[in-house]
Amino acid sequence: MSDSNKTDFTNPSTFILLGIPGLEAAHIWISIPFCTMYVLAILGNFTILFVVKMEHSLHGPMYYFLCMLAVTDLVLTTSTLPKTLSIFWFNSREIHFSACLTQMYFIHCFLEIESGILVAMALDRYVAICNPLRYSTILTNPVVAKIGLTVLLRGCVVILPIPILARQWPYCRTNIIPQPYCGHIAVVNLACADTRVSSYYGLFVLFCVRGLDVIFISVTYTQILRAIFSLPTKDARLKIFGTCSSHLCVILAFYIPSLFSSLIYRFGQNVPGHFHILIASVYLVVPPVLNPIIYGVRTKQIRGRLLRLFTHERT
Repeated sequence: MSDSNKTDFTNPSTFILLGIPGLEAAHIWISIPFCTMYVLAILGNFTILFVVKMEHSLHGPMYYFLCMLAVTDLVLTTSTLPKTLSIFWFNSREIHFSACLTQMYFIHCFLEIESGILVAMALDRYVAICNPLRYSTILTNPVVAKIGLTVLLRGCVVILPIPILARQWPYCRTNIIPQPYCGHIAVVNLACADTRVSSYYGLFVLFCVRGLDVIFISVTYTQILRAIFSLPTKDARLKIFGTCSSHLCVILAFYIPSLFSSLIYRFGQNVPGHFHILIASVYLVVPPVLNPIIYGVRTKQIRGRLLRLFTHERT
């Protein structure tokens, strides 16, 4: 390692992002699926926003939350993938210290916002299925706006201490980050100080914020499933279950890769480093790609509007 990377980085001006260590020779090939997923995420989420805006019948709470999810996914992918692709294509590895902390903040902030939106969508399905007669009076537009604002503020405020704490630490080991983006633990591990406060706060966010989200969603869907199975006919049960199946798929697409990545990071000592970094990078991209596909395929109103749009263009 060069001397420049051994200097006392008490106030480092730049960090070096390595991309995926051990697979540098394959960066160009790895960039192909990443670029494809980025394009799909951009097109898919903008399509969701366009369809909901143009179709007045979709101007309701469920689709407003879906638009919030689409905007969140657009920010999440755009905060990570352009820099990742520049590493793969142009070997542009340097990132300014402040830019690194900003990227860290946006990644973790919008992950928490996405988790909060999934909670809001679970609440929407609960009211629609368990209390349908009061759905329009409970989830009014002002209530939906307040829920969205609360989710946004929660994500912004809860994550704010993470980059603030990271800025305080002295960095005297190296300025090399062995992954293609500035993740919280990856940056904090470079500090030559007792960073247990950062680690404990990260665990607090994981268990007391996202963990509570998972518990709330689980309890909500337990009540939803009880309501579904209490319906008298099989056709009614299938019809109602179809209205929340898209949301269940989105939940699984978000939380399962997150859990898998966390387990590998903490307990996968025998897992090759490049495999873990690849999984962690894919985890940030897969939900934004899958969400519009899931809703586009499984939601009858969105699918119908897209079919009418394409049919109209052909004629």
